[in-house]
Amino acid sequence: MTLNVYLSGEIHTDWRDQIIAGAGGLDVSFSGPVTDHDASDDCGVEILGSEPDKFWHDNKGAKVNAIRTRHGLANADIVVVRFGEKYKQWNAAFDAGYAAALGKSLIIMHGPDHQHALKEVDAAALAVTETPDQVVRILRYVLDGTLS
Repeated sequence: MTLNVYLSGEIHTDWRDQIIAGAGGLDVSFSGPVTDHDASDDCGVEILGSEPDKFWHDNKGAKVNAIRTRHGLANADIVVVRFGEKYKQWNAAFDAGYAAALGKSLIIMHGPDHQHALKEVDAAALAVTETPDQVVRILRYVLDGTLS
């Protein structure tokens, strides 16, 4: 069984790299959003033309990024959403809700300080983790039934 895993959320740490490295040897295919912050912010105006109003600048970028995000979420077997410490990831919360609405298996990752703020998101998840290693262990268990 091959799992398609979409890695959504915080882009300022290497959590994605840790999961991908930890899952080496497992039959897993990973995808996710563009994690180059400048490219993600400016893709709409770079491709479709400049916007003098920041609202429309961001609107174009969000829509172009949504093409990738919707495709990734729709094709995922499992969606992992990471909420980081430094910034509010409203886009991550949106992705979690979208994935839940699609009936995707949802794994949420955040520290204990976000438990109250994310209680509804956590309630929609099949697992709530704190570390990339816990996500890897879930993937390993799902694929081969082992706890090692």
